[in-house]
Amino acid sequence: MVKSFITLDNVTVRLQDRLILQNSFWQIESDQHWAILGPNGSGKSTLVRALWGGVPLRSGRILFGFDDSKTTSQLAPQRERIGYVSFETHQRLMEHEEMLEELREFAGKKDEATTTKDVILSGISANREVISEDEKRLYEIADLLGIRHLLQRGITLLSTGEMRKTLIARALIKSPKLLILDEPFDGLDEAARSSLSESINHLMTTPIRVILVTHKVEEIVPNITHVLFVKNGHLFMQGPKEEMLTSEKVSNLFGSDLRIEKIDERYRVSYGIEKGKKVDLPFFYRDITDEVPDLLIEMKDTTVQYGDFIAVDQLNWTMKRGENWAILGPNGSGKSTILRLILGENLQGYANQVMIFGKQKGTGETLWEIKKRIGVVSSELQIQYRKKMSAYDVIASGFYDSIGLYQYPTKEQKVVVDAWIELLSIGDIAKEPYHRLSYGQKRMILLARAMVKPPLLLILDEPCHGLDLLNRRRILNIVEMIGETKTNILYVTNHKEEILNCITHVMRLHKGKVLSQGRKEEVLDHEGRKRKAV
Repeated sequence: MVKSFITLDNVTVRLQDRLILQNSFWQIESDQHWAILGPNGSGKSTLVRALWGGVPLRSGRILFGFDDSKTTSQLAPQRERIGYVSFETHQRLMEHEEMLEELREFAGKKDEATTTKDVILSGISANREVISEDEKRLYEIADLLGIRHLLQRGITLLSTGEMRKTLIARALIKSPKLLILDEPFDGLDEAARSSLSESINHLMTTPIRVILVTHKVEEIVPNITHVLFVKNGHLFMQGPKEEMLTSEKVSNLFGSDLRIEKIDERYRVSYGIEKGKKVDLPFFYRDITDEVPDLLIEMKDTTVQYGDFIAVDQLNWTMKRGENWAILGPNGSGKSTILRLILGENLQGYANQVMIFGKQKGTGETLWEIKKRIGVVSSELQIQYRKKMSAYDVIASGFYDSIGLYQYPTKEQKVVVDAWIELLSIGDIAKEPYHRLSYGQKRMILLARAMVKPPLLLILDEPCHGLDLLNRRRILNIVEMIGETKTNILYVTNHKEEILNCITHVMRLHKGKVLSQGRKEEVLDHEGRKRKAV
């Protein structure tokens, strides 16, 4: 007889002042691995947080059958036996590191830093010391995830994808019974996604049980046995994977006509092209003048180095007015470093020949003068935005480039905010507290925030992170429209399929070096010919 691993018995969860997942029943057997699938804001993350005690239960109980002893059920969450990785764990870690950096600055220890190895070992129970067996397991896990070369690197120098794998390693170091992965593939390049997918699939052959939270059918790995659909705060449907992943049921879940096909143990989704709304975008650009420099960005022999690690190696690149660029490259290739140079967030920009909007960095322009003409959507900004305020106020703060709203918008500015809310179809979440929104919902809010000014340069660093099928399609359609306006786009992505028609130029990076750059067709055609030759 198969033993019950976890049982949610008539559970209702309290989230702030709301009750969700009301009267839910869900049972995981000890030989099962589950994927949780659902739209943005459906309650997926809240559900798995309840498993380890991250949100309180209003009623009902969660029974755990982790122990090998005769007692097969326990009422208390088994925190030490559950590994959990999510965007929120990433955010909390970076908040803690910011605090430590301030203390180091005060103590005159600026050269100290928390390393990847430190973070992984911090996953070990605080009530015991690290032993040699832990060190051995550390290197085994690092090799499994392909991050051994990162162990001595400071975590502030890691890319989003590198940090995601570091957090998974921290969850694994304590040999959990259950591993919960909430959107683990966001931020990873193609090779890293494939590698991590294989690693997760392999973990399912071990005694560890896995719950994979995702909004993408394509991310469900072969060894997943069962799928749970979550929609509008309810457990919508559940059952064996083969029965759940059908065109009819997934279309019902997302409220759109979708087609599911299975190829080599993997599932793929296809859907028709949705026509974007016809919007008077010139309305948003009434404040942009024609006094725009011919060169928006220029970098000459630009190098960024931390000790022996070279993040950007002698970069020569120019972005001209009227061009829309995509920057492609694997995790750690230098994409995020280039963005920090542009935004003035990397002080080494002042030691290089970096010109933004025709002005040399360090010749008198202020950080605010630069940011006034730039809109940004990125994971880093999402991590920084921790103030408790409404999503509407977050959008309005884009007028002032502030983290927080210290000056209430004018009547004219409110008209612009309302127009972007309508265009992005986010009216249902605009009045909600921003910190309560899901990761994907926050990303939609940040795009509206970036565009209200409107910006001369829009930097999109993986803008589709955390977005479900419909929101991803909506965002790509709108970015395509923006690309035909006076706003110039700098699009950073790990997904070649997101290179839109409006993109005119592409730069490919690898380990801080430019592999190729130029007109989109030339760069991508050259890459295609190289692959065929191989």
